[in-house]
Amino acid sequence: MKDQISAWIANEKQEGIQLLQKMVQLESEQGHEERVQLLVANKLKEWGMDVDVWYPDEKEFLEHPYFCATRTDFSKSPNVATVLKGTGGGRSIVLNGHVDVVPPGDVKQWSDHPYSGDIRDGKLYGRGATDMKGGNLCLLLALKCLKELQVPLKGDVIFHSVMEEESGGAGTLAAILRGYTGDAALIPEPTNLKIFPSQQGSMWFRIHVYGRAAHGGTRYEGVSALEKATTVITALQNLEKKRNDAITDPLYEKIPIPLPINLGKIQGGEWPSSVPDHVIIEGRIGVAPTESLDDVRAELEEWIEQIEDDWLRQHPPTVEWFGAQWLPGAIPTHHELMNILSATYKHVRGSEPVVEASPWGTDGGLLTAVGHTPSLVFGPGVTSVAHYPDEYIELDAVFEATEIIIGTIIAWCE
Repeated sequence: MKDQISAWIANEKQEGIQLLQKMVQLESEQGHEERVQLLVANKLKEWGMDVDVWYPDEKEFLEHPYFCATRTDFSKSPNVATVLKGTGGGRSIVLNGHVDVVPPGDVKQWSDHPYSGDIRDGKLYGRGATDMKGGNLCLLLALKCLKELQVPLKGDVIFHSVMEEESGGAGTLAAILRGYTGDAALIPEPTNLKIFPSQQGSMWFRIHVYGRAAHGGTRYEGVSALEKATTVITALQNLEKKRNDAITDPLYEKIPIPLPINLGKIQGGEWPSSVPDHVIIEGRIGVAPTESLDDVRAELEEWIEQIEDDWLRQHPPTVEWFGAQWLPGAIPTHHELMNILSATYKHVRGSEPVVEASPWGTDGGLLTAVGHTPSLVFGPGVTSVAHYPDEYIELDAVFEATEIIIGTIIAWCE
């Protein structure tokens, strides 16, 4: 079987590369996922599969407590799903990938057009190549291979191609609510072929810091919200240290800051000659797999309340939670899917896999917590170039990951 799969992948490489190029060249920032999703759906139909394409708008979806998105209109953002039915009596597996990409940023920092799909030195370039259309191609090729080789699986293989992952997983939530869950899930986010059984969650926060306005010439009559904001920032840095000092999970030992508190935006003041009376700080806090979102919210809010500053005690900053959030998730390192993936990896690559915790959130948290589908993350792609200019993916890694994923599906689904 391994020889058959290897030969099939070798024969499929050129067509697979062309499909990945098309996927990358179709810009699919949030709100514009339709073209690439229809490409995926049409390919699945071409391969003889029944395909479900839907535009989520159900009340249950939009009002779900874990619904999180930057919008509520998904009329140009369909989800795609298909099921390769097994003969029965085996374990099912969900293959989950997202097609939405972050904006390219300053195009002047790119060597070529951000959506060029150019290939140089065995790498395919373009926004979304590594995060995570390369991983999506692995899943598509796995489905095609299993179908064309007529592998007689007992368990079902359930495929999601979802939108809106980059803001918290609305696409995967919609797939879960539509019933596309299973006994386990594999998500080929860019892990550089490492295995991530644990995924941190995260949330966005906004802190309002208040001062007292005054003329800049007599600034001592006022209280600068900007200066008080630096006190709040120092407190957040101390909170980050406290939280990370408490991490004992060995999966995090090679990650410098397992649970970062990132401050991504600060704004305030209205006039250079006035003391600013209001500053807004926006950031993101990481959530460990063992924590709940509510507990982490409460910890940050309490920490801000306890800042030792007379002005801030009398005029406390206010904390609000907005925008994106990702649920944390984890499966035991001895989980059977972990065992199978590790063994298949060793069989294909001839070496032991690296097992770590994910430094960022994925849709695995939703699948695990809401869909009751234990999830792990494993895929091609270099994490360090995701969201960066000149994003790329190594094509050899894509096909190597494909072979490992196919072998894992066969063993898991029996």
